[in-house]
Amino acid sequence: MRNLLFPLLLLAAGPAIGAEPIAPKAQQTKFPTLIVETIADGRFDLAEQRGKWVVVNFWATWCAPCIKEIPDLSRFDRERDDVRVIGLAFEQIERSDLLAFLKRHPASYPIAVVDVYDPPKDFDVPRGLPTTYLIAPDGRLAQRFIGPVTSVQLAKAIAATGTGT
Repeated sequence: MRNLLFPLLLLAAGPAIGAEPIAPKAQQTKFPTLIVETIADGRFDLAEQRGKWVVVNFWATWCAPCIKEIPDLSRFDRERDDVRVIGLAFEQIERSDLLAFLKRHPASYPIAVVDVYDPPKDFDVPRGLPTTYLIAPDGRLAQRFIGPVTSVQLAKAIAATGTGT
């Protein structure tokens, strides 16, 4: 576990890397699947979100930039009817510890814990945290952001496709 998290810690502490082209694995899976059980909102199925933009945010409780994103992503999720956010806690954490964390840092969007040793198959293993994927309303991968992302950046990415509201 320590070997896996050490590079993630370095990226989380460093400057934002920003948006980048979709990685080779992600290019092969243009229409990714994601079905997870969330902490408080039940089952989340990416396929059921068609017609909306979906922000898939890999994060961790120990990642300062990740924590900083939570209020902005929450606001973006609440203010845009065409957007849905899902947070994927990419760490080994007990449910009770995550619930305690979320009381201190509330998120208005669903949160699920994903296994660092068996992450979602259609997404690349994050090279650093946070890592965020923007999924278009038709279900295709639109963009990936490594490092912190803001609602302004997400809105610009959506507007750039010509299909954002």
